[in-house]
Amino acid sequence: MAREGVKAREIKRQKLVAKYAEKRAALKAAGDYEALDKLPKNSSAVRLHNRCKLTGRPRGYMRTFGISRVTFREMALDGKIPGVRKASW
Repeated sequence: MAREGVKAREIKRQKLVAKYAEKRAALKAAGDYEALDKLPKNSSAVRLHNRCKLTGRPRGYMRTFGISRVTFREMALDGKIPGVRKASW
């Protein structure tokens, strides 16, 4: 489980990216790189990293569900994810 501060920092980055997305796109289209440099570093989408919504785990992230593979397996076996069940043939 990730520290709460790490998860909070990632959420803060997501908010900054959303806030400056339009301004950043306009500056890129205009080619104004000096103004781009003055924007906060964390407002760049490149600095985002996918993390599990429940545990904050950075690796093994499943985009479809927004959780890590470990959490996915636990929830699927408990029947908490609708439409997902263990395969058997």
